[in-house]
Amino acid sequence: MSSGAGIQELMAAETRASQIVAEARMGRGDRMKQAKVDSADLIASYKAEKQEEFNNMVLSKGGSEGNASAKLQDETSKEVTNMESSFQKNAQKAVDVLLSKCCEVSLEVPTARVRATRKEAGLAN
Repeated sequence: MSSGAGIQELMAAETRASQIVAEARMGRGDRMKQAKVDSADLIASYKAEKQEEFNNMVLSKGGSEGNASAKLQDETSKEVTNMESSFQKNAQKAVDVLLSKCCEVSLEVPTARVRATRKEAGLAN
């Protein structure tokens, strides 16, 4: 009977060990979730701090935010106007080049094509 009691004791120890392992896994999962929440909070606070620093730097160097935006908008509209005028100036030239290339027909047969045709026909070069 002592071997039966030993087996029972081993089974009970195995059950306790599996419970300990399960509790450890759950605890690890809880710690991971908490670490994720803590890191998200830390990232958000760091991001807010850096955004505040950036806003202060922009205000100190460029004046008001609306002024910088208006300046950027003005520069952008000037560049767009320049591009449109350049397009209008060069559009006809581009059309002429394309039409000349489309209408240009070469009546020469490329030498590579001649050789390939002769090779297919079994003729010597």
